Amino acid sequence: MRVNPTPAVLLILWINMAQLGGQEEKEKTTALKDLLSRIDLDELMKKDEPPLNFPKTLEEFEYAFNDQGQLRHIKTGEPFVFNYREDLHRWNQKRYEALGEIITQYVYELLEKECNMTKKILPVDATEDEPKSFIYLSKDALTNPDKLLVLIQGSGVVRAGQWARRLIINEDMNSGSQIPFITRAMEEGYGVIVLNPNENYMEVEKPPKPSPPQPSPDGSDEPAEKRERRDDKEPKKKRDFYEKYRNPQKEKETEQIPIRENGSPEEHAIYVWDNFVSKSAAKNVFFVAHSYGGLSFVELMIQREIEVKSRVCAVALTDSVHNVWHQEAGKSILEWMQERCCNWVSSAEPLDTPVETMLPDCPRVSAGTERHELTSWKSFHSIFKFFDDSLLAQDCDAKPSATVTTRSSNRNKHEEF
Repeated sequence: MRVNPTPAVLLILWINMAQLGGQEEKEKTTALKDLLSRIDLDELMKKDEPPLNFPKTLEEFEYAFNDQGQLRHIKTGEPFVFNYREDLHRWNQKRYEALGEIITQYVYELLEKECNMTKKILPVDATEDEPKSFIYLSKDALTNPDKLLVLIQGSGVVRAGQWARRLIINEDMNSGSQIPFITRAMEEGYGVIVLNPNENYMEVEKPPKPSPPQPSPDGSDEPAEKRERRDDKEPKKKRDFYEKYRNPQKEKETEQIPIRENGSPEEHAIYVWDNFVSKSAAKNVFFVAHSYGGLSFVELMIQREIEVKSRVCAVALTDSVHNVWHQEAGKSILEWMQERCCNWVSSAEPLDTPVETMLPDCPRVSAGTERHELTSWKSFHSIFKFFDDSLLAQDCDAKPSATVTTRSSNRNKHEEF
């Protein structure tokens, strides 16, 4: 005779089955979490990427600059492609950086061959073995009795002769490099000094650390009981899966050795002033300083106020990030900056339109672009006009009987752009 289960028995069976099902799901979830915890996604991506070995020249990259100064592929004529390999951002970034280093060397060659500039090693009394930097000088940088132009770029990867590496690669050489400023300055009778404020240290490879002892393939250095437990939990197939991601591409470990008296952009600007600009013959010194370069100039002003005031005729800042409050610039510096400086800032307004500011340091006008890195190039012609007007005003100040034009009237004229 068959006995039908009571509702109470069915309920108990259902609860037990549910608990067993829940336990199984819990075990699956735990196993999945354990699997994910063993896989470092960043390391996984490194493991699957191609080797980090890139060409050493533009020709090997199969790129060249055309007659318009644009970087183009020598076979397809296409601009540079960042996403050369899909879903490999780190590898693409490393490839971009490798090209950037080639661009830096290419610009150095242009400074030397096309602009006829000379590399000067820093510190000036450097020993053979110590870390070194350098700047570029025109042939008459120290002997030109009339005018000297000093160029300071912003922070980051850019080196001497560059405003923005990104522009050189993706736009053209004119917008991203300082070469148009150098060429025009030379044509108009300036000596030129090109600073290199981001070359602050020498990078050397660290010696490899001794490798820890490795277990034998069969794990014979483990106690047998421990090895058996591990084998039970991690079958060989699973261990092999994990091992695939344990040895990704390793980058060289390096350390940075600062360059004496040039360990920061601010130190570099002061060092070049003390050893070159202040010793130059030029009666009138002019600066173009972009972004962090403006901060470096203000720091130079604070540290060498009397000397700067006696030599500098005008300063063109382009989207400068200086802050006179944080840098504790005094009243006398602020008054001088009102008279001698102008900051072309990123703005949607037309070029040279006055831009309001809460800071009492210097007039601000629009660079005619909202792109920070383009501000130097977009204000190129306005900057040289500003220098011409400043020089004219200074000559007029020296001869007040010849004309009624003053520096303040010149500044007002620029504020009315």
